Amino acid sequence: MMKNNVQLITYADRITGEGINELTKLINGPLKNVFGGVHLLPFYNPIDGSDAGFDPIDHSAVDERIGTWQDINALGKEYDLMADLIVNHVSAQSFQFSDVLKLGEESTYWDLFLTKDDVFPMGMSNAEQEAIYRPRPGSCFTPITCGNGKTYDFWTTFTDNQIDINVKSDAGVEYLNNVLTKFAENNVNIIRLDAAGYAIKEAGTNCFMLDQTFDYLDKLSAQANDLGMETIAEIHSHYQTQVEVAKRVNMVYDFALPPLILHSLFTNDSDALVKWLNISPRNCLTVLDTHDGIGIIDAGPMGDKAGLLDANQIDNLVETIHTNSDNQSRQATGAAASNVDLYQVNCTYYNALGASDFDYLVARAIQFFAPGVPQVYYGGLFASENDMALLASSNVGRDINRPYLNAEVITQSLEKPVVKGLLKLIAIRNTHPAFAGEFSVHGAVGTCNLKWQLDDEAIELSVNFTQRHVEIIEYTLNDKTVTQLSDFLKNG
Repeated sequence: MMKNNVQLITYADRITGEGINELTKLINGPLKNVFGGVHLLPFYNPIDGSDAGFDPIDHSAVDERIGTWQDINALGKEYDLMADLIVNHVSAQSFQFSDVLKLGEESTYWDLFLTKDDVFPMGMSNAEQEAIYRPRPGSCFTPITCGNGKTYDFWTTFTDNQIDINVKSDAGVEYLNNVLTKFAENNVNIIRLDAAGYAIKEAGTNCFMLDQTFDYLDKLSAQANDLGMETIAEIHSHYQTQVEVAKRVNMVYDFALPPLILHSLFTNDSDALVKWLNISPRNCLTVLDTHDGIGIIDAGPMGDKAGLLDANQIDNLVETIHTNSDNQSRQATGAAASNVDLYQVNCTYYNALGASDFDYLVARAIQFFAPGVPQVYYGGLFASENDMALLASSNVGRDINRPYLNAEVITQSLEKPVVKGLLKLIAIRNTHPAFAGEFSVHGAVGTCNLKWQLDDEAIELSVNFTQRHVEIIEYTLNDKTVTQLSDFLKNG
């Protein structure tokens, strides 16, 4: 079981400027006792593809520039270690697809990849194509001519460099089995099922989060469990879908929480946040920022389903992020900067809050007191600001929040009052016994109170958004201690 401690999300190379061993030294040195585990973002060959490792040429190989499987194994002996099982696709530069490009249907690997004809053997109508849900505009098919002279419409849900896997084929099953086995052999104990919501495609549907997808997640999760690993489903969708997915896997991400916290801080209205925390899955990971953008659809309406926030509130949320970031996020979001994900805003969470140290600590405090195991992204750990230089050089929107750090930057960042305050919050979340107990939440106009109770000990976060007055209250059988969150900055 995953430890109920704060976890780190990071790339091996981007946090240290080096590799896996240097990351291990960092969390055993300056960050000792801060994290119970690490979500190590794609370390596969190559780490610097068109989607920062989420388009693996070889999913079963560690990029030799940052380390080896032995390094992964050593890190996993000391910490919970999460890795991404990229369920939906593989790089167009993979040796498997290169063989398909050369030989077409005669390739040994032909059945590994999904074509339009696999799902629509009798042809596809315009209505069927328009019904397909995908995270970018345009067609989800890329016509590619192979060495045999024939052109095939390959399914490319994300980009034309990410060719979708036929997960129903024997070749697709064997491919994912090999990766799972490699993980299990090298002390990876938690699997993040990346893009799993898109894995199953059926004619006449929207090809996203189908009943068959739930069945597939059941089987994949059971398979990982048999190998001694837990599974985390990574799905951006309507909040009710997250509640349902949570019943089928070990854990899900609470992707509704980040936009709801922003909404509460922007408007001083906590109603939607309190509503969600009363019904949110308890078997979840919580995040504010990740290697992707800030998810929006997770809190908003979808089709005829009402969201936790309505369309006007979502619009206000997005525009406020743009305003707070001096429109830097606008340059990295939507149709700008080669974006794949039109349902996310690309911005650091710190800049989304106008670089307000206090509001940032409020947001983190709410995250840590919400149900679930908290994860902190490496950029968020150091309160990094939007990397406009990297964005300009790469023209990849999400690079605004994927900075390259080094030892000097980390040393300087650890002296920031906001970072020192965050580390104090992490220590409270990691050590207070009540976080293993029962959770309750209630709120009034502009306020919310999040409380954990275990036997005679309790801890409560009291937030008054309107007055920006926030307290952490610790209870024992005969005593009560009140700490002002603002003191975390004063005494930084």
